[in-house]
Amino acid sequence: MYSAGVAVATVAVLFTGAGSAYAAGPSVQDPAVRTATVVPAATTPVPTQRQIADLFDRWNAALATGDANRVADLYAPGAVLLPTVSARVRTDRAGIVDYFKHFLESKPVGRIQERFIHILGPTAAIDTGLYQFTLTNKDGTKSKVDARYTFVYELRGGRWLIINHHSSVVPTGD
Repeated sequence: MYSAGVAVATVAVLFTGAGSAYAAGPSVQDPAVRTATVVPAATTPVPTQRQIADLFDRWNAALATGDANRVADLYAPGAVLLPTVSARVRTDRAGIVDYFKHFLESKPVGRIQERFIHILGPTAAIDTGLYQFTLTNKDGTKSKVDARYTFVYELRGGRWLIINHHSSVVPTGD
C-alpha cells in the first residue's frame, strides 16, 4: 500500500528539484504500487547508450554458460520476467531460474536485430527492440526464433540489474 508520507516526500522532491522520482506501477493512487524510489541525480552519472547496450551482451554471455543461476543473478529481487517460450509470468528468483533451466537446454544464442535505448536517468534505462535466438534442437539441428524484447534496467547497489524483461515471438504479418 502506498503511504501518505511517501507521497508527500515524492511531491516535495519533485517541487524542490532535489531529484527525480520513479514510481513502480501504473499510478500513485493504485494500491498495486509497491515502491517509489527517489534517485539522487547529482551523485550518479547518467549511463551511456553503449553501457546499456553492453548489458544485453552480459546477459547473452550468461546464457552461454548454460547456468540458470548465473542468468538469474542478472535479475533484481522482485523482477518480472514475461518469457519468450512460456505462458507463465515469473516474479521471483525461483521462477526465473526454473524458466532459464529449461530454456538453456536449447543452447540459445541471442543477436540484436534492431534496438532502441532510452536512458531514463542516472539509475534507470530501457532497451527494447527485436532479437533473434539461434537454438540447438535435441537432434543437433539449429532453428531460429525472432522475438520482440524489452529490458528495463535499474542501478542497484552499484550493479545494473534487470527489473522487468518481456520477450515474445514476433507475430506473422503486419
